[in-house]
Amino acid sequence: MKRLLLVFLLWLPVQAHAALNVFACEPEWAALAREIGGANVKVYAATTALQDPHRIEARPSLIAQMRRADLVVCTGAELEIGWLPVLLREAGNAKVLPGRPGYVEAARLVPLLDKPARLDRAEGDVHAAGNPHIHTDPRNLLRVGEVLTARLAEVDPANAVAYRSRGLDFATRWQAAIARWERRAAPLRGVSVVSQHKSFPYLLAWLGLREVAVLEPKPGVEPSVGYLARVAEQLKTTPARMVLRAAYQSPRPADWLAQRAGISALALPYTVGGNERATDLFGLFDDTLDQLLKAAP
Repeated sequence: MKRLLLVFLLWLPVQAHAALNVFACEPEWAALAREIGGANVKVYAATTALQDPHRIEARPSLIAQMRRADLVVCTGAELEIGWLPVLLREAGNAKVLPGRPGYVEAARLVPLLDKPARLDRAEGDVHAAGNPHIHTDPRNLLRVGEVLTARLAEVDPANAVAYRSRGLDFATRWQAAIARWERRAAPLRGVSVVSQHKSFPYLLAWLGLREVAVLEPKPGVEPSVGYLARVAEQLKTTPARMVLRAAYQSPRPADWLAQRAGISALALPYTVGGNERATDLFGLFDDTLDQLLKAAP
């Protein structure tokens, strides 16, 4: 009897302080959840910075993580259309279904860019609601962080005070960082760039960079050498300083154009973990700006 009582007493504090399980579809949302949740959350990132979030396999291990999740935070806007619905269906976890407090869809919280004039899959990987790569503008993370703080407090009321405190602290530090980044980035305004994929419209809009060409003939379609040659010819009349790609994308198209046009090819981290400096959200934007400023003296 004493042994059973001892086991029970040892079990109680573990249960009382069990961390909230957060399932994040992408590394940026995992990093944001850790900033706000601290020690009260256990965060699982379904993807890494070196994976294309459009093309993920709905593996049994991901289903298992979704099944035990208390809160899910994903981008939405069809970024995960090929795998997230499968995970939600197969996990059978009602508390994290869309419409429930345990489900946060970041793209619904901010204005979306690049909304298509018409929907036609012949035009490539078109997102009906607009471009989903919202996290490349740090201002969008403020709004997502505000909602994520409120949802964490709702699904885990015992730690609501801690979530609100950490959420406020993050917002304060993030706003200061945005002001610092914007001061540093002033020389980038009006600089012309080429993008390998439409990964950075929010980053470009925030910094005032001008996109003069995209290397994909259609979204998600690998460019041929002939198409790249046409872009190189176009740059003779509308020159660019650099060509941008995300860390997970093949370097071949950007490197080919950079060599042909005599401009810099940048592998931006795109999200947390994209390179050795982008270990958190702050490092992500520090490194991104450093690369851009170095290529546009």
